[in-house]
Amino acid sequence: MARFRCPTCRGLPLRQQQPFTGLPRCGRCGGLLDPAPRHQAPWGLAAGVTAVVLGLAAFPNLLDRLGSVPLQPPEVTSRILDHFEPSPDPRLRPMALLEGGLLDSLQEADRQWIPTAEPLPGGGIRFLYQRRAGEPELTVPQLQALIRNPPDHGKERRAISHLLGTLEQAGVQVQLVEPRKTGAAGEWDHAARTLRIKPAVVKKGTVDFARVLNHEAIHVAQSCAAGGLRAVPRLLGLSQQVSPELLPHLEDPLYAGASGTEKSLEREAYANQERLPMGATLVRAHCRLHTPG
Repeated sequence: MARFRCPTCRGLPLRQQQPFTGLPRCGRCGGLLDPAPRHQAPWGLAAGVTAVVLGLAAFPNLLDRLGSVPLQPPEVTSRILDHFEPSPDPRLRPMALLEGGLLDSLQEADRQWIPTAEPLPGGGIRFLYQRRAGEPELTVPQLQALIRNPPDHGKERRAISHLLGTLEQAGVQVQLVEPRKTGAAGEWDHAARTLRIKPAVVKKGTVDFARVLNHEAIHVAQSCAAGGLRAVPRLLGLSQQVSPELLPHLEDPLYAGASGTEKSLEREAYANQERLPMGATLVRAHCRLHTPG
């Protein structure tokens, strides 16, 4: 027979059945009754343990069979966890970089790439300018044209803004801090769903920042393709034809201890980092996006 206790009277009052509901109420105060806790007798626990032991003795292969039950694939688990992820840290919102004046800082840094003309004492003019790896030497007319009409890098600026917005919808956090990997310009930390970019990259200007951001966004998509932001990245099946000027990056000591798979992931990102719309396209294709608002 079920036993009840009254949370108000603290006793074992007579049980009273209420019409229609059938809920037991206290015959003294009229409050709803709680089931009285039952205490397991020591011999009952011992009997239960004995039954388990005897059961395992009778079926010695039971644990092996249980161990053979297939687990959920990692990508399924990652998608489930990704669904219940907490909101990113507001301070690390990708769009917070734009709100903090990132594009203005990049535009200021772009000045270093504009050629300058320096008059020589004996007459004539000397042109001074910087070249990125793989870029051809410029002719005098080309240098003069760059001085008259410096590039505004509008394509790169739009790509940066669009990609940061897409990363925010995907739940990625972005930090302008030194990556944990020594010597890296950027890194995707899938365990923390955080993308880190070295502050020195901003000082190199819009073009360099756009490429690094796009490179790391490809790694983000590699994780999403494997199941979610926190998943270990996997290849997307993109071209791995790295341009000759970028090949030395893959030979950097940074990747000395990397596995073959890790090197392939990096090769895929390097091969496509200059295709600026690709990062946002891949994140949208493989990641679960959250609609703002």
